[in-house]
Amino acid sequence: MIYNHKVVVVLPAYNAAATLTQTVQEIDRSIVDEIILVDDASRDETVAIARQLGLSHIIVHPKNRGYGANQKTCYRAALDMNADIIIMLHPDYQYTPKLLPVMAHMIASGLYDVVLGSRILGGTALKGGMPLYKYIANRALTFFQNLLLGAKLSEYHTGYRAYHKRVLLAIPWQYNSDDFIFDNEFLSQVIYAGFRIGEVSCPTRYFPEASSINFPRSVRYGLGVLRVSIQHLLNKAKLLNSPAYKIGPIT
Repeated sequence: MIYNHKVVVVLPAYNAAATLTQTVQEIDRSIVDEIILVDDASRDETVAIARQLGLSHIIVHPKNRGYGANQKTCYRAALDMNADIIIMLHPDYQYTPKLLPVMAHMIASGLYDVVLGSRILGGTALKGGMPLYKYIANRALTFFQNLLLGAKLSEYHTGYRAYHKRVLLAIPWQYNSDDFIFDNEFLSQVIYAGFRIGEVSCPTRYFPEASSINFPRSVRYGLGVLRVSIQHLLNKAKLLNSPAYKIGPIT
C-alpha cells in the first residue's frame, strides 16, 4: 500500500511466455498488493509460467476476445478486489515495471487521477526501436487529438497507465471497443470527464518478443483515433449523446 491505497497491477496477457518472468520479477512487491493476470487465450505457455511464478489471481479467456476485452476483465477483477490504484502493465516487457512506484505515488499523493507512461517524453522513442512510421503516426495523431480534445499530452497511444478507482467507477468503459482502440477511447473519456492527467517519461523498448500491431492494423487504429476524436468533439458540443460519454458520479 501507499498512503493506505491498495495498489493492484493488472497484466493483460497474450502470448507473453517469453517475457512474463522478467516482467513479474521486476514488479516492486513492497508497494504492489496484488497482481492480476488475464490471459486472452494465448497459444503459448503464458498461463503455465504465470502459475510457476506463483501468481494467485489468473483469469483465462476460453477464446481470444481482444485487447480491449482483456482490459475490461482486468478492471472488473481489480475493482472486485477493492483496489484503490490500478496500474496496467503489459507483460511483454515493452514498458519497464520499475516505473510502477513512481506512477502509484503520483496518484496516491492526490495530485493526479490518471498517470501515463509516455514513450515520447525524453526524446528516446526512435533510439529505443520505435519504427519511424509509428513515430510519425504517433506524433501526427497526438497533435490532432490535442487540437480536438483540448489537451496537451505528449502521446495518447501508450499502453502503460495508472488509474485511481474513481476513474474506473465514473467512466462507462464497458461501451468501449474490444480491440486496440479501447485505450484511445478510454483516454478520450478521461479528458471529457475532466480528470487530472500526469505523465512520466518511459523508455521505449521494441524487440521481437514485444507485442506490436502490424501495419494494416496500425492503419485501422489510426482511423479509429480520428473517429474517437470527432465523436468526443460532437459529444462535447452536445450534438451527440453517446452512452460512452455519460460520466457517472465522481467521488
